[in-house]
Amino acid sequence: MEDEVFDQIVSVFHDLVAWIAAGAMVFGGVVPYVPQYRDIRRTQNAEGFSTYVCLVLLVANILRILFRFGRYFETLLLWQSIIMIATMLIMLNLCTSVRTATELNTKRRSFIDFDWSYFWLWSRFLDYMQCVLAFTLMAAYITYLFLDSALFVETLGFLAVFTEAMLGTPQLYCNYQNKSTEGMSIKMVLMWTSGDTFKTGYFLLTQAPVQFWTCGLLQVLVDFTILFQVYYYSRYPQKPVSHTVSHTTSAKAL
Repeated sequence: MEDEVFDQIVSVFHDLVAWIAAGAMVFGGVVPYVPQYRDIRRTQNAEGFSTYVCLVLLVANILRILFRFGRYFETLLLWQSIIMIATMLIMLNLCTSVRTATELNTKRRSFIDFDWSYFWLWSRFLDYMQCVLAFTLMAAYITYLFLDSALFVETLGFLAVFTEAMLGTPQLYCNYQNKSTEGMSIKMVLMWTSGDTFKTGYFLLTQAPVQFWTCGLLQVLVDFTILFQVYYYSRYPQKPVSHTVSHTTSAKAL
């Protein structure tokens, strides 16, 4: 009798941990963008947030969803991509409306102008939606044509997770150029370092496709390298510390 009660308790605890882990996987990636969204709405200033973050994450997650048609992976990861896409579209909508309201230049730029000098700098949210839809349809059609090719499918999966894994490199390079991490949110870096570590461990434990955990390890490596920069440049300053907070921010950290 006692053994049955103990087994039930262990089973309930196991299910609880599984649900918590699943929730962390699905919603953990969007959490850092919640304070950013609130800050933009409060200040009505989107200057500190790069919309190229949204571009990279939209491309990465659309490709990941298409990858699932050729190589099955856990449904939780599919929901993670769907929720991230929705989050990035919400961020784009807010940034576009704020920028349009405060922009002095009255000339409207649109996706159908096909002016590459203003790519991803359009005036309406509808233009971003048109671009995302066009990319999705084109990528879906190519995937449909080459779905029987194992090489194409594996390459598609690698491109999806590798694109996301590279989000930290702009900040890494920026810190190296400036010889400083001034203006960078250390708390934010710690948040996505812990998140990437958890995510990579989850990939390994659930035996996700090799592309997922390989690029996850790369993400963690970039995260820890940036944290090392924080230590190194604070311990061995390379230039005088400025009293003006830098507006240069990481594509990923934001």
